[in-house]
Amino acid sequence: MKPTQLFASAAILATLPLTALANNAQNKAFALEALEKTLLAGDVEAVDQYFAEDIIQHNEMFANGIEAQKGVVGFLGGSGTFKADYVRVIADDDIVAVHARYEGFGETALIAFDVFRVEDGKIAEHWDNLIPEAAPNPSGRTQIDGVTAITDLDKTEANKAKVEEFITRALIDHEQVDFTQYINPTNYAQHNPMVADGLDGFGAFMAEMAKQGTTMDYTEVHQVIGEGNFVLTLSEGALGGEPTAFYDLFRVEDGLIVEHWDVIAPMPGPDAPHNEAGKF
Repeated sequence: MKPTQLFASAAILATLPLTALANNAQNKAFALEALEKTLLAGDVEAVDQYFAEDIIQHNEMFANGIEAQKGVVGFLGGSGTFKADYVRVIADDDIVAVHARYEGFGETALIAFDVFRVEDGKIAEHWDNLIPEAAPNPSGRTQIDGVTAITDLDKTEANKAKVEEFITRALIDHEQVDFTQYINPTNYAQHNPMVADGLDGFGAFMAEMAKQGTTMDYTEVHQVIGEGNFVLTLSEGALGGEPTAFYDLFRVEDGLIVEHWDVIAPMPGPDAPHNEAGKF
């Protein structure tokens, strides 16, 4: 970055509310500390310090309330095999989103997005989407490698709007959009296990899906979470006609998407043990 650009960015950043920046940093630190002191440590007694008594749980395997949260901590922490690698952490006001790799749920590691809502100094709500770790994609990229640095804090709202517009027009409304208005045509890194880099890779994947008669439809964006150059969307829809939850993380640079990660998982079925709060 040139000195003039650096000074300009610093000047713009200085105009952002310091309370918002501090709040984001504080909430990120709190969420990571909560995970370390409870799940990773297996300390059931510490749960009361970090989680609300009436925590709302959107993972269909666990009930609402702090007693269920203690059960999760006791089960995972007590196993002695649970490990977590928190690769990316972004905060958007009271929401903290974590892009992670987990070991200890089974023979295969899981790739996940966990989203927490912080209220009155405790985690009050949790959403997630998890999928087994896959081999590197056709471009040799994994589901978690790539850029991690958060930049362009002054562009957060513009980047969120850009990503939501892209999903709405291209994936929900199925408009015939010019993809180069949203995705960098010469620099697009793809981390989906089945898709290669670039618009050509994305096009080839969609063509293969069409050949197999598999459709991918987004129907609603439930949350758009952003910090600087990173935007995470929580959406629902269908893949191959089956109800599906789509968690997509985009990295935006100069107004265009340049990198993409996702976790795509089936929506909870009628036999889910707990689904009081719903997936979203």
